[in-house]
Amino acid sequence: MPLPPVTLVRRFGTHRLLPSRHLPRGESVLAAIADDGAHLRAILELDDATNDRILAEHQLLPGIGVEELVFAVPHAEVINATFCHANPLGSRFNGPDRGAWYAAFELATSQAEVAFHKSVALAEIGRFEDTVTYDDYLADFSANLHDLRGATDLRACLDPESYVASQTLAERLLEAGSLAVVYPSVRRVGGTCLACFRPALVTNVRRGRTYRFMWRGEPEPAVTLER
Repeated sequence: MPLPPVTLVRRFGTHRLLPSRHLPRGESVLAAIADDGAHLRAILELDDATNDRILAEHQLLPGIGVEELVFAVPHAEVINATFCHANPLGSRFNGPDRGAWYAAFELATSQAEVAFHKSVALAEIGRFEDTVTYDDYLADFSANLHDLRGATDLRACLDPESYVASQTLAERLLEAGSLAVVYPSVRRVGGTCLACFRPALVTNVRRGRTYRFMWRGEPEPAVTLER
């Protein structure tokens, strides 16, 4: 499989939608069941022992080490968590051991990508009924990226039904020291996405608006601005 060509990409304000469930620093979803301070400390230690981001910060995660993570920048924990908490089956351009920062050039493209994957999950339970809010995290990129736009010999990497070819390419790109790959959106015609392989390349991250996705019996959700 050939590597795609490299293009200088400068794109400011890319969009990544994340579920609005991130807790403030130091909090745990298990804290509510603690009876006292000692119990809380034990629970937090257990939580830390199973938190991939914290394991990576102590060089205990095989896919990514502390030397690649970012610190003392806005939303560092959000950035690091993206690379440390990979989907168990992987995603289009990453395997199960190491995540990637997926973003879209256009808000509508990010919304289409999120809606598709959530709808797939709802289809598995046979019920298109749910309401989820997503926070828009904007980030800037300026670097030489491997570019799949127009790479006709790598069309298999944009297969809407399979990640086999794209994950294989991602492994080769990581081995070659690639920073990221930019590619046409598979879920929205005319949209552009990127998958960033390096935490340090995700710059000037800031939280934008929040959007509510509502499924009411159909695969396509209604999307409204929350605030």
